[in-house]
Amino acid sequence: MSAPKRNLRAVRPAPKFLGLFNRRERWGLSLRGWVCLGLILLVSAGFLMVQVQPFLAVTNRVDAPVLVMEGWVHLFAARVAADEFRAGHYDRIYITGLPVRGSGQYDKDTDTEAWVGADLLRRAGIADEFLQKVPRRQLDRDRTYGSALALKAWFHDHHVVVHSINVVTEDVHARRTRLLFQEALGPGVKVGIIAAPNPEYDARHWWRYSEGVREVFSEGMAYLYAKFFFWPGKTKAES
Repeated sequence: MSAPKRNLRAVRPAPKFLGLFNRRERWGLSLRGWVCLGLILLVSAGFLMVQVQPFLAVTNRVDAPVLVMEGWVHLFAARVAADEFRAGHYDRIYITGLPVRGSGQYDKDTDTEAWVGADLLRRAGIADEFLQKVPRRQLDRDRTYGSALALKAWFHDHHVVVHSINVVTEDVHARRTRLLFQEALGPGVKVGIIAAPNPEYDARHWWRYSEGVREVFSEGMAYLYAKFFFWPGKTKAES
């Protein structure tokens, strides 16, 4: 008489706590698996460290007759804008900006970033006749987007037809600037971007400098927010 076949299926433990929990077998990483995962994460982190700064600090000019500079930038970026203006075929530089940070509200045009940026361009050697200040006379959820709306309104109010522009901004702010200007101006305007390198840290080794770490991490998070979570609402347009 043959022996009864052995049941190879493991006996599943009975459910516990009124059937809310049960026990199942699962696969887990072995020591070799954890080592491989660690190496993958290490290589990925190294690649990210090398690539994130140039990704954010993008420069991509387009063939454009209009040059724009964000008024909040520092002198090093104003010098880049001045060099771009002299080397290109631009009629003037448009300087955008909201009320200066810390003011809390609009008071007068001279207290906007547009006026501050124009002063920097004068220091960089650009004459007043080539400077067009475009202030934003209200505060917005996103200062860059609000500045772009003001520029769009100025073009409309002065019957200026624009199909392409180049925008000068600082370093790792560039990709977000291009994104938000394109969003504000619409598909009919092609937006080029020029990133002025920040002289306070070496872009190739940004993680070695406190300024580089602060800029890359803050702008990286701000770009992700602008890309995936920023939804422009109805904003009063004004020049």
